[in-house]
Amino acid sequence: MNDSLWGRLSAEGQQEVDRLIAAGRNVQAILVMRECATGLKPGIHECVDLLDWRFIALRQASDER
Repeated sequence: MNDSLWGRLSAEGQQEVDRLIAAGRNVQAILVMRECATGLKPGIHECVDLLDWRFIALRQASDER
């Protein structure tokens, strides 16, 4: 996964995206990505790729607990 979009979000933006994904609010998570990213506004495909990557990361972290 190219995590360049993840790096363009502030720590607060990253936390909000993770919170929304964990709550199953994927559309809202994408909106936060598009609103909070620095530089050019990311496209929907870039946001969906990040959403998939974070969903897997959050699930793995949950499984390790």
